[in-house]
Amino acid sequence: MLSSEQHQRWERDGFLVLEDFVPTSRCRELSEHVNELLATIDPTTEGALSIFSTTEQSHARDDWFLESGDKIRWFFEQGAFEQGQLVRELPAAVNKLGHAMHDLDPVFSAFSRTPELAELATDLGFVDPKLLQSMYIFKQPTIGGEVICHTDHTFLWTEPQSVVGFWFALEDATVDNGCLWAIPGGHRTPVKRRFRLDGQGGTTDDFFDETPYPEADGVPLEVPAGTLIALHGTLPHWSAPNTSTQSRHAYTLHVIDGRAQYLDDNWLQRGDDHPLRGFVG
Repeated sequence: MLSSEQHQRWERDGFLVLEDFVPTSRCRELSEHVNELLATIDPTTEGALSIFSTTEQSHARDDWFLESGDKIRWFFEQGAFEQGQLVRELPAAVNKLGHAMHDLDPVFSAFSRTPELAELATDLGFVDPKLLQSMYIFKQPTIGGEVICHTDHTFLWTEPQSVVGFWFALEDATVDNGCLWAIPGGHRTPVKRRFRLDGQGGTTDDFFDETPYPEADGVPLEVPAGTLIALHGTLPHWSAPNTSTQSRHAYTLHVIDGRAQYLDDNWLQRGDDHPLRGFVG
């Protein structure tokens, strides 16, 4: 699938932008399906008022989050609450759905398991690809929260490093509505942090280098709907808050290589009845 020039860009930059990877009609179908899923959500479910915020990390202490590796769960935007009360209609308040839609929902499974994506994974060096985590991200108008600069390896640690993120733009992504930013070549910088379970029912961070990534070197990845952006596991990337009136829906799939060791203290864990699967089956 990839040309020699695209391979060179992947090795050089640590990310690859592939426009028109998915027909916009498929993007709309996935979004319409999500609307159907949202209609089934009961926010009064015990523990379900979990706010996802990468700045405050409150979700990292919630069982609702920590036990979502083999489930489909919803998380809210911080800006959807005032004095602890939800003040937006639910479809305009959700931050994301995660983290096993690719296995538990047939529509998401079909979107995630295509011959084209399997071929791309092979081109990027996967020998035994395993689909680990999926997220539908809403980036809601005016309240879509910031995602701070991070690497995916920090959160989905394998030895050796193997995770790659496949980020699908389901709507046009612009600087105004919170597109991705990345540091070209930043994947060659040693990872500065690891987020993991602390063995006491919570999470902790191991810091290897507390100096910040040089975000001033970042570039905005403004892309139209239907674009796939592949992200190397050690690439620093982030997105700013969405202060516009236009949402920025995206779908992210994280893949690891089955030859690598997925550590037992990674925050995202699955029960024995939900083994990881590849692109086939």
